[in-house]
Amino acid sequence: MNATDLLVVAAGLAAIVWINWYFFFASRKAATAAVGSGGLQEVTIRVHGGYEPAEIRLHKDVPVRLVFDRQETSSCSEEVVLPDFGIRRFLPAFQKTVVELTPGRAGSFEFTCGMSMLRGRLIVQG
Repeated sequence: MNATDLLVVAAGLAAIVWINWYFFFASRKAATAAVGSGGLQEVTIRVHGGYEPAEIRLHKDVPVRLVFDRQETSSCSEEVVLPDFGIRRFLPAFQKTVVELTPGRAGSFEFTCGMSMLRGRLIVQG
């Protein structure tokens, strides 16, 4: 192997490490859903290379409206899955999509893209 080959291999390994860190370990901003009129919790989640905010704090037994605002055309982000709530929803590019649910128990519930690469979390407090 010559120096150029080593440089290419090192760059490839660095890219792999960064991608894994970004998708699985990087800290994300957290938000608490705002309670509006009628006691409905609502939060808008921007979808662009990830979910922003990626962690949302909610209250148990209070209806929730999650507004996914997809600002890209990447095929990875075209679907959101909330497995603990039995929800799978298509997210059209450059549109807002509403997902409504009522968390009936406290805990931490993950939501992902259809490929499970983009991740977010609902933290339901009792």
